[in-house]
Amino acid sequence: MKYYKVIFKIESADSSGIKDDLTIQTAKDVLCGMAAETGFESFEDCEEGICGYVQQQLADMALLDQYIGFFPVEGIRISYEQSEAEDKDWNKTWEEEGFEPIYIEGKCIIHDSIHPVTTNGNDVIDITIEARQAFGTGTHETTHTIVTELLNTDIKDKIVLDCGCGTGILSIVASKLGAKSVTGYDIDEWSVENTIHNSQINGVNNIRAIHGDASILDNINDKFDIVLANINRNILLADMPRFKSVMKENAMLIISGFYTEDADMLKDKAKELSLTFSESKTNNNWCMLVFTNN
Repeated sequence: MKYYKVIFKIESADSSGIKDDLTIQTAKDVLCGMAAETGFESFEDCEEGICGYVQQQLADMALLDQYIGFFPVEGIRISYEQSEAEDKDWNKTWEEEGFEPIYIEGKCIIHDSIHPVTTNGNDVIDITIEARQAFGTGTHETTHTIVTELLNTDIKDKIVLDCGCGTGILSIVASKLGAKSVTGYDIDEWSVENTIHNSQINGVNNIRAIHGDASILDNINDKFDIVLANINRNILLADMPRFKSVMKENAMLIISGFYTEDADMLKDKAKELSLTFSESKTNNNWCMLVFTNN
């Protein structure tokens, strides 16, 4: 995979200078959130401000420029320098360190192989995730919110589609909740391999993962009871017609990966497709929407 390395400079919008660390940290948090919506998948602090990494084929630099042009933190100006990154695994250090176990709703625990847990025989879904350059461990608000929704949904014997499957976490949760079968796809070949790997270490054998974008749905004969998509706003808007085309009558569409202020345009798109809005949930300004096909 080819990546761009983008160095974001965080500067004062005038000659007064940035006066406090809180403003800088706020600017960094907002900037990372915006950049994530344009395809960026990892960040690190650098001397100038923030370094971000994005797959070249997924980078939406026009949307990034639009966001930066209306940066909402008062007194801050953002500029950036873009270059082709060295071809390496930018999440390697994070993968080696792992992540602390995540408990959801008292019904599910997600952890890596570095931090094993004991459920003491309780009726808790135990999921091991080894992230190999793929998004989705449950640490992010969007993943956490969708997992919560799945835990409170009747999935037994359902046929599930996981769009942008990443680590496979949503597919694995659905499978362990009784899904009949799960199909996942991802434009990132690493993610497809990671979904397969994580399915194997969790003893799940009814998940298939396909390399590609939403166009692969044109060649799938299955119709789905539940469609999951934790992807950025622009991809959701472009791909929702294809999601609709593979949904059964009364099927659910669960989407996240965007901010609350983007919800209305996604609702409007769903309405155009005759999808009925069911519910909305937010977590730290990240939003999840649920629709039904009826």
